[in-house]
Amino acid sequence: MTGHLNSAGDSAPDDLLNSIMQRIRDFLPLLDQDEILRLLSVLHADVGREIGALQELADRQTALLRQAREVTDYLSLQQIHDFLNNQQLDHFLKVQSVPSLHKNCTEYRDLLAGRALELVVREMEDKGRGVPPLPFSLISMGSDGREEQTLITDQDYLVVYADGGGDGEDDWFREFSGLLVERLAEIGFKKCTGDIMPTNPTWRGSLSQWRKRLLSIMRYEFEDYAKNLMDLIVLSDARYVAGDRDLAQSLIQLIRGLEQDYFQVLWGMAKAATEMKLAIGFLKRIWVEGSGDHKGEFNLKLLAWAPLVMNVRILAINQGVPTTSTLRRIELLQEEKSLSAATAGGLIEAYHVLTRHRIFLQIKVIKGIQKDSYYLNPYELAADEREQIRTAILRIEDLQKIIHTNFSIT
Repeated sequence: MTGHLNSAGDSAPDDLLNSIMQRIRDFLPLLDQDEILRLLSVLHADVGREIGALQELADRQTALLRQAREVTDYLSLQQIHDFLNNQQLDHFLKVQSVPSLHKNCTEYRDLLAGRALELVVREMEDKGRGVPPLPFSLISMGSDGREEQTLITDQDYLVVYADGGGDGEDDWFREFSGLLVERLAEIGFKKCTGDIMPTNPTWRGSLSQWRKRLLSIMRYEFEDYAKNLMDLIVLSDARYVAGDRDLAQSLIQLIRGLEQDYFQVLWGMAKAATEMKLAIGFLKRIWVEGSGDHKGEFNLKLLAWAPLVMNVRILAINQGVPTTSTLRRIELLQEEKSLSAATAGGLIEAYHVLTRHRIFLQIKVIKGIQKDSYYLNPYELAADEREQIRTAILRIEDLQKIIHTNFSIT
């Protein structure tokens, strides 16, 4: 049922609520009066408990975020971050709601990152480097950019600042970015293993520097085509986090516009998406490693979840869908008739299934049960869960065929 919930997690669609209520109404005539009263009393008590638990969770998070806005040290931010992570872990084990986890983790990590940024600005002043010489903003990418944060996170950020500066301003933001990355790591945002952080000059610059860099990629002026294509894919999920909102939106709109204008680049991204390998083998069974450390397992992220996110992203960019959330992208693609209702519903269900298992793997890592959060043994699951995963991967395969056809990829 979670596969059909609203992607923003704010409310269930009216048709789903009506369907649930109709099932209850259809069942009531089968009971006598005492049984009806007993059933409704149990439902009332259960609903009351759930509402109370959800309200308590929301109140604790609200109180901690209010506190985070006022703290002046990184240790306090790290402690708040740890508490909120643990709270979301416990909540997920109870309700297993993917949208709820996404929404809550994204909300508090945005605030914590923004507060860390403010403290780093003060730290720069205290070091004698002065206030920011130009307006600037922090932009997230990856799962954070898609508002799909989970229990384990790393830094996927870029910094953009206004035009009008020179070498001195560039140096200020270089030093600021280095300090920001270290402070974010201190409060629990792991450094990105792919170096997608503003300490890397690729992910830092003025708006005009970003424009020049993006145009060079679009025009194939850089030698490493594969790397720059991946950079563009990452930038496709850019989302404002903190700082000057208008400046962030200027860069985000620039990225979206260039992806629309340079079809050959989007075609290259589509080709890469359709060629992503899936964990489907002989007779459409789930493919697993035949030997090695992960014998009997497959990489859930690389061979299922990532291809789903990637292929949905390509369709969304091509159709000018402005949102970054994978579930919302699917919904909007259905609304504008790029996907049928059946296909969209299947992809939404696939996202829920695969992401839920990714989160379970993260929990095993957090609890010290296993070392990585990528590999899953499908044969340790119940038969129906294994079939759900297989069906999810087959739906991704169908999506790849749609994109293959739409982009005339040979």
